[in-house]
Amino acid sequence: MKILFKNARILTMADERIIEGHLVVTDNRISYIGNNVPSGMFDQVIDCEGNLLMPGFKNAHTHSAMTFLRSKADDSSLHDWLFKEIFPRENNLHDGCVKELAKVAILEYLTSGITAVLDQYFFPQEFIDTCNEFGFRSVSLGMYDKSTRPVDAVLKLVEDNNKDNSLNKVVIGMHSEYTGTQEMFDNTKVLLDKTGSPFYTHLSETISEVGDCKNRRKITPMEFFDSLHFFDNGGAIFHGVYLSDHDIELIKKHDVVVVSNPSSNMKLASGIAEIKKLLNKGVTVALGTDGPASNNALDMFREMYLVTGLQKIKNMDPVSIPAYEVIKMATVNGAKAMGLSEADTLEVGKLADLIMIDLSRPSMQPINNIINNLVYAGGKDCVKLTMINGKVLYRDGQFFVGEDIKEIYKKVQSLTEELNIVK
Repeated sequence: MKILFKNARILTMADERIIEGHLVVTDNRISYIGNNVPSGMFDQVIDCEGNLLMPGFKNAHTHSAMTFLRSKADDSSLHDWLFKEIFPRENNLHDGCVKELAKVAILEYLTSGITAVLDQYFFPQEFIDTCNEFGFRSVSLGMYDKSTRPVDAVLKLVEDNNKDNSLNKVVIGMHSEYTGTQEMFDNTKVLLDKTGSPFYTHLSETISEVGDCKNRRKITPMEFFDSLHFFDNGGAIFHGVYLSDHDIELIKKHDVVVVSNPSSNMKLASGIAEIKKLLNKGVTVALGTDGPASNNALDMFREMYLVTGLQKIKNMDPVSIPAYEVIKMATVNGAKAMGLSEADTLEVGKLADLIMIDLSRPSMQPINNIINNLVYAGGKDCVKLTMINGKVLYRDGQFFVGEDIKEIYKKVQSLTEELNIVK
C-alpha cells in the first residue's frame, strides 16, 4: 500500500521547522518527505490542501478501560476516590469487560490525534487484543498479582506480545509503593531481571503519599524503588508532583521519564508538578491524560494547554515552557517513555504514525504561529485524520476500525450499568 500526502505543511518534530511539501507512506513506514511530487503509482492520494501533518500524540499514562467510571466518581480526594469509589467497582470487573470498555477509549484517542498509549489496567491481554483488532498502537504494563497474574503469567504475556514489529507490547510495572506488598516487590524484581524491562509506576502523586512512605520507610517513594534497583533499566514515573532534589537526581541518573498528568492532578487537587524545574535539570517530561475516571477526557490538547498554563501560574513566569517544548512532551518525549523510538518523529524510515491538523478551523485562523496555535488554541475538533502503522483509522469524523460505533456504545453502556452496582 502506497499513499501520497500532497500539498502539506509538515512538522516533523526533528526540529521546529514547518516545511511545505509532500509525504509518502509505503506500507507502514514513511518513505519520502520533500518538495518534489514523487513519481510513480499510488494506491491513494490525499490532498492535504495546506493542512499540517505531524507525529501523532503519545499518551504516556492512561487506564483506558476505566471508561465505565467516567463521571461516576468525581469531586473527591485521591484517597477517597480510589478506596471508596474506584476499587469497590473495579472488583466487579470480569473476563470480557476490558475488551469492550477499551473500545470507547480508543475511539476517543483517535479523535484526539493520539496514536499510541501507555496503558495500565486489569486484563492487559484483553486490552491488547482490542488494540490489535482496531490497529491501534499501545504499550501495556505487565504487573504481578498473586491470584490473577503470577510471575509465569506475566512472563507469558511478555513473550506472547513482544515480537518483532508488534503493534502492541508489554513492559513491567506496578501500581505504586503504597499499594505494594513485600511479595509484590520481590516478584516484580524477578520480572524485571528476567525480562530486562524498564520499570513503570505511579509515584509521588500526592503530598500524603510521600509523607506516608517516609513514615513507613524513612525515605521517599523514588528512593525506595531506587534501593530495590527497579529503575536500573530506566522507565517512567506517573505524576511526580512531589519530588525532592534527591529524587530528581535519581531520576536523571537512571534516565527515567516523568509523565505529567496536569488535568488529573488539577481535578483531584493533587498539586502542580515542578515541570520547569525538571526541564531545567535535564529530565525528560512526557504527558498523559490519566484514565477517563479521573480526568475525565482523553484529550492531549487539554493536557498541553494545562501543562504550560499551570506552570506559568506556579512560577509566576509567562515564559515558563515554550509551546514547542510542550508539543515535544506530547510527541517525542512520550515516545521515549514508551520505547517507541521509531514512532517519535516524521522521518524517512520511521513508522507512519501521523495526524493531520485542519488549519481551516476558526481556532487555527489566521495563521501567525502554527506551533503556538496548537498549544494555546488547538482542540480535538482540529484533528482531521489519524493514521497508525500506515492505516487511516479516523478521518473527517469517521472511524475505520471494523466495527459499528453505535453497537460499541450500546455494549459499553450495558457493561457500565452492570459494573457500577456496588454490593
